[in-house]
Amino acid sequence: MEAHGGGLRRVLVLAFCVAGIWSAYIYQGVLQENVSTKRFGPRQERFEHLAFLNLAQNVVCLIWSFIMIKMWSGGNSGGAPWWTYWSAGITNTIGPAMGIEALKYISYPAQVLAKSSKMIPVMLMGTLVYGIRYTLPEYLCTFLVAGGVSTFALLKTSSKTISKLAHPNAPLGYGLCFLNLAFDGFTNATQDSLKARYPKTSAWDIMLGMNLWGTIYNMIYMFGWPHASGFEAVRFCQQHPEAAWDIFLYCCCGAVGQNFIFLTISQFGSLANTTITTTRKFVSIVISSLLSGNPLSTKQWGCVFMVFSGLSYQIYLKWQKLQRLQKKRKAM
Repeated sequence: MEAHGGGLRRVLVLAFCVAGIWSAYIYQGVLQENVSTKRFGPRQERFEHLAFLNLAQNVVCLIWSFIMIKMWSGGNSGGAPWWTYWSAGITNTIGPAMGIEALKYISYPAQVLAKSSKMIPVMLMGTLVYGIRYTLPEYLCTFLVAGGVSTFALLKTSSKTISKLAHPNAPLGYGLCFLNLAFDGFTNATQDSLKARYPKTSAWDIMLGMNLWGTIYNMIYMFGWPHASGFEAVRFCQQHPEAAWDIFLYCCCGAVGQNFIFLTISQFGSLANTTITTTRKFVSIVISSLLSGNPLSTKQWGCVFMVFSGLSYQIYLKWQKLQRLQKKRKAM
């Protein structure tokens, strides 16, 4: 009976994590698309300074992580020193800025799909630089994802979707997304290295260090000279409070989503988190298509299913590998 109660508790916690991640990041996606495509005020002005979203999110997540560390570890966690995040902070500033900037040139579903192909640069770098050999199923996953994304990019986008973009330019938009992935790869590798060197580093320590440097770099970029774009962004928000409110909610969604990701990883592992976030991306595309007026053709939906079939198969391969490792440990 006690085991049954414990199992039910875990199911409820997992359902809570799924609901939290989905609601936070799906709503954040809606807000991101809204800010990047909507026209504000009687003059129908666009919010062109999308990099400001990263600065705002850095500030909110910095404050949030500082509060969490003070609440849960008394401010002395023994993790990696704040200055060690400076290099990862550079790539973590440039990468997301490129991803958001891509929304000027391609639709939100196209951006989500392109950013779902993170395995492609990872496997490419692994093969060319480190000489890593991958299995046939792993190459199949990559083929499905790469084939789906490239075919989606080549198919004609509807005129309704193009009319919402600030500066339609598919090659530039996809190029920015793949550069975002490349920078993310370096960021993740640096975070893993810091975690290995400082084992007591918590998720909150990483969040604090990354957002501290992100705030510094973005403040320099956005406000470092008299006519920098940050001043225009602040002026736009003052003139259009609706845009400012959307940006604030966007930042809050990011901070709340991080909480649920950390909870999921700590309770159920990274594989469960990968599964939840991958399905969330698919739901984001569906919602964007149905609610935000980004219609996809039958062929484009085929590409979406192709990409997520590859991602689902990758999750299944990771699950198989995890099962084999657990069996080996039990045998020992």
